[in-house]
Amino acid sequence: MTGDISRAEYCVVACAETWRGDGEVLAAPMGVVPRIGARLARLTFTPELLLTDGEAMLIGTDDDGKVVVEGWLPYRRHLALVSGGKRHVMMGASQLDRYGNQNISCVGDWKRPRRQLLGVRGAPVNTLNNPTSYWVPRHSRRVFVERVDMVCGVGHDRAAAAGPSAGRFHRLRRVVTDLAVLDFATPDRTLRVCSLHPGVTADQVRESTGFPLTIADDVPYTRAPSGAELRLIREVIDPEGLREREVPS
Repeated sequence: MTGDISRAEYCVVACAETWRGDGEVLAAPMGVVPRIGARLARLTFTPELLLTDGEAMLIGTDDDGKVVVEGWLPYRRHLALVSGGKRHVMMGASQLDRYGNQNISCVGDWKRPRRQLLGVRGAPVNTLNNPTSYWVPRHSRRVFVERVDMVCGVGHDRAAAAGPSAGRFHRLRRVVTDLAVLDFATPDRTLRVCSLHPGVTADQVRESTGFPLTIADDVPYTRAPSGAELRLIREVIDPEGLREREVPS
């Protein structure tokens, strides 16, 4: 069956798994594949998960697969969920270091950057107040760097250095890329590979990462979607195949 499953579909399942067991929290997926993953989690193993349309409505899916409005979520209430830890966001990262420090603001010296990006936005509040994961559709040395040019999302080293108030609700869960799934389950809270997508080797991930990476000799492969999950992905959630544009096979 694995021969019929695309890399994008493995990524969808890996993203969905980041919300497993979260219960009634607001999922905030950023990116095509994470959005599909969040809807898959809601339709399968985390039915309590709350989803939005990206604006002010809570949404769900009816029996025909159509998106339906379930409620209203004004911006002030959304911010209350963020500050109260009742949200799990999956952000992108232009740069990410081994401790999970994230940059989405600029490339180069921030006083005179070579490239201006999104800006810091809500990344500090996200990482210090609610669970945060990351989605990287192109795993490369340009993203996984020894040191980020500017800290937006706060990593484990900086949260620890800032003291108990910064680390109290600081929870970096997972990093999903087009090559692997990573987490921070190491003694020094640095990145390690917890699964490789089928067809990807450990050497390939090492060569695409700009710092030493922990990869066990017996690292497993990312789990395949079940037949029921594949049907939901292909027929209900993403019949247009937008996932394949973000992660081409």
